[in-house]
Amino acid sequence: MLLRLVIWARNIRKTLTLFALTSFVSATCPAADLESAANRQEDSKESLLIPARDSIDKSSGAPLWTISIEAIALGRSNNVNQALVSRVPGSNSFYSTAVENGAEAFNSNQFQQGFAAGPKLALTYHADAGYKIEMSYFQVSSMTASKTIGPDNPGNWLVMKVPGGFWQTQDFPNQGMTWGATTNLYNAEVNSKFDISKQAVVLAGFRWIGLRDSLTGSLTPGDKNVPSWKTGPAGGCYGGDPALDQISSCVVGAAVNGYPPFWSTSTVNNLFGLQAGAEGTLFEVGRLSFGGFIKAGVFNNRASQTGWVSIEKQMYSSGATTNQAAFMGEGGIQIKYSIADDLLIKVGYNLLWLGNVALAPGQIPQTRAGQNPTSITATGVNASSNVLFQGVTLGLQYAF
Repeated sequence: MLLRLVIWARNIRKTLTLFALTSFVSATCPAADLESAANRQEDSKESLLIPARDSIDKSSGAPLWTISIEAIALGRSNNVNQALVSRVPGSNSFYSTAVENGAEAFNSNQFQQGFAAGPKLALTYHADAGYKIEMSYFQVSSMTASKTIGPDNPGNWLVMKVPGGFWQTQDFPNQGMTWGATTNLYNAEVNSKFDISKQAVVLAGFRWIGLRDSLTGSLTPGDKNVPSWKTGPAGGCYGGDPALDQISSCVVGAAVNGYPPFWSTSTVNNLFGLQAGAEGTLFEVGRLSFGGFIKAGVFNNRASQTGWVSIEKQMYSSGATTNQAAFMGEGGIQIKYSIADDLLIKVGYNLLWLGNVALAPGQIPQTRAGQNPTSITATGVNASSNVLFQGVTLGLQYAF
C-alpha cells in the first residue's frame, strides 16, 4: 500500500510540472507567433530556391526585340570620266566623223542622278550582358538621269566613239543624241553588337551589297525612215558620204517604227564581305538624343558587264565577268525623339562610299567591234570605279 501511494504522488508531480510549463510557454509565446515563426522559417527555405517576385517581373518586362521601319532616299555622285558625245562640224562628210576628234559635248561624269526612295528595315535581338544581334535590309531603285545633246542650229555632227572601233552619229539632221543612266542599290547585313558603355556600341558582321548600273544611248526623235544613205554608193546619196545638211534631200527607204538604242551597257556588282564599326549617342536632352555611326569593310566583288550594240541596225551582244577586292565606307548621324516609353521617331543623314566597282560608262573602252564577220567582244570588266551615295532616312523604332 505504501508503494502504491509513492507511485501515485510521483505521477501527480509530473502532471503538475507539465501543466506549469505549458502554461508558461502559452503565456510568453502565443500560438499565432509560433505559427508565424514556422512560416518565416519555411519562407526562408523557399527564398533560397526561388527569386524574388520583383526580379522576375523586371526580367520578363524588359524588351527583347527592337524593330525599325524607315524610308531612305539616296542620290549618287562620282562617275566614270568617259566622253559620250562630241561635236564635229556638219560641213564635214559622214566618214570623216570616224577620224575627226571634234569637241567634247557631254561626259558621263556630268550625269546628275536624282534622289530615289526605298524601304529600310532592321530587327535587333537583345541578349544578356550587353550583346545584340541585328539584321537589316534596304534598297533604293531607279536613281536616274538623262541628257540630250542637239540637234544644233546650224547643224553639227553628234558623234559617239568607242576606242574599239565603233562610232555612231545621228541618222538625220533633226535628231539629237540622248544618254540615260540608271542605278539600283541593295543592301543586307547581319551584325553582332556589344555595349561597351551606356552611350557606345561596337559591331562586326557580314554584309552583302548589290549595285546595278546601266547606260543607254539613243537617237531622239527616233528614225521615221531607214537611213539607207549610210549603206554606201548603193544608197544613191553622194556616194554614201554626205555632209549633214545634204542628208534630208536624199532620204530613201521605207518608213519604220523605230529602232532599239544604238548602245546599251549594264553592270552587276555583288559584294560579299566582312565589316566592323561603332555607333553611339553623343548627347541627350530630355526625350531628344543625337548620335552617329561609322562602318568599314572589305569585300569580294563578283562583277559582270553585258553590252548591246547596234551596227547597221543589227544588234550584237557581249559580256564578261570578274572577281575583285572592293571596299566600303559608311557613316551617318541620327536624331531620335521618344514619343512613348518604347517608341521613337528618328531622322538621319547617311553617306555610303564604294570603291572598286563596275559602272556602266567604264565598260565602253572594254568593247571591241569586229568586221567580216561583224561582232562585238567584251575584253573584260572595268571594276576600278568609285561611287558615293548620300541621303536621308526617316522612320520609327519600337521596342517590345
